[in-house]
Amino acid sequence: MCARPRKGLRNCDVAPAQKYGYTHLSAGDLLRDERKRPGSQYGELIENYIKEGEIVPVEITISLLKRAMDQTMAANSQKNKFLIDGFPRNEDNLQGWNKTMDGKTDVSFVLFFDCDNEICIGRCLERGKSSGRSDDNRESLEKRIHTYLQSTKPIIDLYERMGKVRKVDASKSVDEVFEKVVQIFDKEG
Repeated sequence: MCARPRKGLRNCDVAPAQKYGYTHLSAGDLLRDERKRPGSQYGELIENYIKEGEIVPVEITISLLKRAMDQTMAANSQKNKFLIDGFPRNEDNLQGWNKTMDGKTDVSFVLFFDCDNEICIGRCLERGKSSGRSDDNRESLEKRIHTYLQSTKPIIDLYERMGKVRKVDASKSVDEVFEKVVQIFDKEG
């Protein structure tokens, strides 16, 4: 998702993010970091959700996103465009985002990387050889795909009906995908 706080925020992905002045925030990375943070009240809960391929409660995810956005803007008020990776994942996420961020952000567009399930699983299994992520295994990945089809795809469909989805065929090579993303950011700014 690419969103901009009404006074300046955005949500979307990495290399073009820097070129176009976005700060990349990964909902998954924020959750994994919180899970590892000593003394976190949410660590064990987050771990259980991630391991089961389920979506972490929206209040936790939004609080982490909002904190990261606020910290970024407090450090540099010019950094007010955000590329939020991996959010919203379901209707509850979307409603929580709208409730918490209403009047504070504008979603410019959603960058949707569309890819065949088996290609995704293969790539994640390959990543799992060195990532150390507890969810990079076939069982968790299949659960995540099921969750995606049931919960996330309807959100993408909603944004598509609003004319806000920018689709990228992610089954292509890294270079081809990157070029398409650059084209989108060139157009969207």
